[in-house]
Amino acid sequence: MSKTRPDELVFVPLGGVGEIGMNMAAYGFGPSTHRKWIVVDCGVTFGGPEEPGIELILPDPAFLEDNAENVLGLILTHSHEDHYGAVLDLWPAFDRPVYATPFTAAMLSAKRIGEGIAETVDVRLMAPGDPFTLGPFTIEPINVAHSIPESCALLITTSAGRVLHTGDWKLDPHPVGSPPTDVARLEEIGRDRSSPLALVCDSTNALKEGTSPSEAEVGASLERLIAEAPHRVAVTTFASNVGRVISVARAAAKAGRQVVMSGRALHRISTIARELGMLEGVPPFLDHFAYRDLPRAKVLLLLTGSQGETRAAMSRVAREEHPEITLNAGDRVIFSSWAIPGNERAVIDIQNQLVDRGIEIITRDDGVVHASGHPRRDELRTLYGLVKPDVLIPVHGEALHLEAHAKLGREMGIPEVLHARNGDLARLSPTPTLFPGEVRTGVLYLDGNILCSPDESGVKGRRRLGFGGHIGVSLVVNSSGQVLAGPEVAVDGLPAVEEDGLTLEKLVRNIVTGTLKSIPAKRRSDPELIENALHRALRGEVTAYWGRKPNVAIFVHRV
Repeated sequence: MSKTRPDELVFVPLGGVGEIGMNMAAYGFGPSTHRKWIVVDCGVTFGGPEEPGIELILPDPAFLEDNAENVLGLILTHSHEDHYGAVLDLWPAFDRPVYATPFTAAMLSAKRIGEGIAETVDVRLMAPGDPFTLGPFTIEPINVAHSIPESCALLITTSAGRVLHTGDWKLDPHPVGSPPTDVARLEEIGRDRSSPLALVCDSTNALKEGTSPSEAEVGASLERLIAEAPHRVAVTTFASNVGRVISVARAAAKAGRQVVMSGRALHRISTIARELGMLEGVPPFLDHFAYRDLPRAKVLLLLTGSQGETRAAMSRVAREEHPEITLNAGDRVIFSSWAIPGNERAVIDIQNQLVDRGIEIITRDDGVVHASGHPRRDELRTLYGLVKPDVLIPVHGEALHLEAHAKLGREMGIPEVLHARNGDLARLSPTPTLFPGEVRTGVLYLDGNILCSPDESGVKGRRRLGFGGHIGVSLVVNSSGQVLAGPEVAVDGLPAVEEDGLTLEKLVRNIVTGTLKSIPAKRRSDPELIENALHRALRGEVTAYWGRKPNVAIFVHRV
């Protein structure tokens, strides 16, 4: 007689565990041979110098595709790009519902329209405190404070056990424009000992002691800085931080300034927030066309571009390329943000451009002008005390963050702490156990309009081109070894300096001519021989002269 396999509750991180960004996780329920799955979040991260030409990197959903018939739906905790940015690229293939709050649903719709994406998904609205069922899962969204409206933790309940997936959160008693984290509900969860509880928790600030500053503190600091400024004030911040936009608008009103907004993302998100009633009492924002008609001391600019994006409003103002907005010496620019890792150089470049023109720069190094939306260590300790988890899995962080969080959990007496990474399978109940590398994971690149694997992307070749430039040679020979056309030589990405009357391009042409002359006429009828000879000669002599190996392509056509 075969033994019945028990139902299990399992967690599989597909992205965001061991890295910042690209958050995607799957929860499975049932026996190991037949599980039903729900997916939490479907985010992106941004390409860096190692991925030239790649703007977005997405988690590879291959594991979910292998189990597509048992995938029940996708639940979004909030609408930051690292949590929902891949939905329209990955999820239509699954043809399963997407559950989101009204703000997140509106952001997803605006994203589809703004980016001209034809694919649609079946979006169903959810609300904090209103549980819904997907197969064997009961999912309850719980309001948490974060730097974007309607962020939710998820209490996922099954007959085998429960898990609290925090999403991004903090314990801010005085958020702006949205309610605080529902501490009372978290306490209720901790008092319920009817089934085991696992905590899958944000680790972003696990290295930082204390408590994250409140949005109210940021608002008070901005109010002072705006009120005391003698001339123009410009503020750049994350467009999605509606609470920060509200604080800036309130501070401007108190200082007798009108808010001029520039940047598509700010206009799009503020329109969504106003339609959903989140900007009650905040006067309408003026478009940048109104800027020139306002007195210098009566204007407050609210600009996109806090991350140094080349085409954003702040960058264009810094380069003096904005069609309507200019800043002068004595004006004040407040960077109400932090530079996401990888963006630091671009942000510093903008700040330097402004400082060179006598414009005052204020950053979070000068005062409380920004607050993280993630919990520091005291907030993590408070959460442990509220929900009393039996199991902790740190997520949403690089290795240093995850290990610091795991150590803190053990110090606080959490019975089981599992050190998961992308591709591991963690059994949460019964009997918490980690199975490393159980699931195939990876990444996909969004290269222009093409979704491809790293191997398919050609990025390795782009890196080679970026390092060694390119030399192309084309010629036509006949069966007698006569050169009928060419050689045509194209050189790109090599230094153009001249030394003793010789440039690299001239050197290349000399090498090609000399190599062809050195090959006997009868042997020049062999295209492969010519290709090999030119390739060896160019790589060897150019490398000796330049100190770098060029990329060489030889095209020999025989007629």
